[in-house]
Amino acid sequence: MTTVSSATPTHGNYHNYHGYRYHHPGGHDTRLALLPRELLANARVLDVGCNEGWVSCEIAQLWCARRVVGVDIDDALVRMAWRRRRTLWSHQGPTSDRSDLPPSPGAGTSSRRKRKRASHPTTPPPPSSGAADYFPASCQHMFGPLPIPPADTAPALDSGVSENQFPHNISFRRADWVNERIPEDEAGYDVIVAFSVSKWIHLNGGDAGLKRFFDRVRGALVPGGTFVFEAQPRDSYVKARKLHPTLQENAQTLQIQPEGFETILCSLGFKPAQRLGEPGEGRFRRPVDLYVKQG
Repeated sequence: MTTVSSATPTHGNYHNYHGYRYHHPGGHDTRLALLPRELLANARVLDVGCNEGWVSCEIAQLWCARRVVGVDIDDALVRMAWRRRRTLWSHQGPTSDRSDLPPSPGAGTSSRRKRKRASHPTTPPPPSSGAADYFPASCQHMFGPLPIPPADTAPALDSGVSENQFPHNISFRRADWVNERIPEDEAGYDVIVAFSVSKWIHLNGGDAGLKRFFDRVRGALVPGGTFVFEAQPRDSYVKARKLHPTLQENAQTLQIQPEGFETILCSLGFKPAQRLGEPGEGRFRRPVDLYVKQG
């Protein structure tokens, strides 16, 4: 098991990283806004290099994912991700029975059936839905965080929160996912998200480590699953490699260029990339690509 110190972010494990990408604490990630709305709905999602959990929590809370797993190599960041989950829950409004939603086709006539369908809509609500920011931040500062109720395994009941709803539909793990398996891998994922991690995997593991990461993604996705990938450009390696002599040494041996990532992924059984766009500003303006696993 790899042990990582938070003092030097040699794996890109910067603290408050998302503070640079989000305009304010309640903001939304512009990279997620590029994704097809149906991609994350009712999906099992893995967020590799989740950092403090901002992206993972947004997917779990606002995009109707059935299960989200955030994994990071830094234990301190994972602890902060769990705290962010608690903070967002403390800002969220009271649970609604979603009676305002139209019934799904073929939902049946019983009210139990209708409520169950309504709690898992086929398309996620827009990220601007007000329930997530129902309580102001001052409430938590004054009265402390809200307690998280036990998961309700029967979503049709009016009490409790379903195990497939936020905050129960998200968990975090500390692991070097490129080199370590986690229990959640066993069931496979519908979507794997890798934002701003390729450079760090490449510098720490070399070309072999990067290929191993791509192969791990392929193996962990279910057939037809989707890899959402934001690759960092090669010129961004220059500053990063100066963080540690090992990174500097590894950088001199790298042969694979970011422009060649698609070729490798296609050779592993992914369809050619679907270019979604280049959100962000300045050094954070990078392409987000979508790869679908064949077979």
